[in-house]
Amino acid sequence: MKACPILPDVQANKPNVPINLTRVGVTDVKKLVEIKRDNKRPIILTSSFDIFVDLPSDRKGANLSRNFEAVDETLNNIFHLPVYEVEDLCGDIAENLIGRHEYASRAEVRMRSEYVLKRKSPATEIECQQFVDIFADAVAERTENDGCVRVQKTIGAEVMGMTACPCAQSMMQEEAEQQLQKLGVEPEKIAAFLQAVPMATHNQRGRGIISIQTTDTKGVSLDQIIKIIEESMSSNVFEVLKRADEKVVVERAHKNPKFVEDCVRTMAKKVVETFPDLSDDSLVTIKQINEESIHKHNAFAERIARIGDIRDEIAHG
Repeated sequence: MKACPILPDVQANKPNVPINLTRVGVTDVKKLVEIKRDNKRPIILTSSFDIFVDLPSDRKGANLSRNFEAVDETLNNIFHLPVYEVEDLCGDIAENLIGRHEYASRAEVRMRSEYVLKRKSPATEIECQQFVDIFADAVAERTENDGCVRVQKTIGAEVMGMTACPCAQSMMQEEAEQQLQKLGVEPEKIAAFLQAVPMATHNQRGRGIISIQTTDTKGVSLDQIIKIIEESMSSNVFEVLKRADEKVVVERAHKNPKFVEDCVRTMAKKVVETFPDLSDDSLVTIKQINEESIHKHNAFAERIARIGDIRDEIAHG
């Protein structure tokens, strides 16, 4: 092996314009990631990483090769661990990163992947795959006093589903009631019919997003986050549907009509109920984006808050 010649560290020179930079690094670094689970087959993810450190005003550039070394070293180490979560991977890379960049006070790692779920259609139980976008972030920061590293982690998912509009359905129900009255149908039979058969309305393809930022993500699983999002819309959606399945999905959605605001509020309530051990200062971001079928615009709702604030609002609301 040839010895590497000692070359000047140009990055360590003083820049012409001496100002701090918030983020310097590399983006869209593709890696295969194996996530091990208890008593289950490991998950293989094709992941994209964005990796940054801050840069002080006295350095011309960052040593970017150290970013790749931090990722590869951490990925090699996780093969020896029994169970591992994606947010822990980002946290370990961020800690590794800030250790390699001695001039940095902050390191940030972002990971994006497609997560494949197995689902069965609701009536015929045909197995199909569902792709969900998952993401994890981690920020490692050196404290000024003792130089210790504090890591903040974020875990989240974006899931597709469908919603049925309550407003249009209410108008269609009123119209159906009036027409049945004209036909001489008795009021109690009209009420029973409208209770059994949901009225028509327009639909939206919805995208629900939840992210949870905290120093301790133990007890927060991606599968639970995905389930919360799916259950907060009018109905989940499937890749394969036979006619019997299609009937179930349409009926389910129209019996559970929701505004975009309803979805966000339902997700917030379910996050509080599902993750009781999350600290009150954990930051929760919840979004719902509905692609309208009778408009050219999308409907949007969002809540960003400390989970303690959401707990208080629900408890005293």
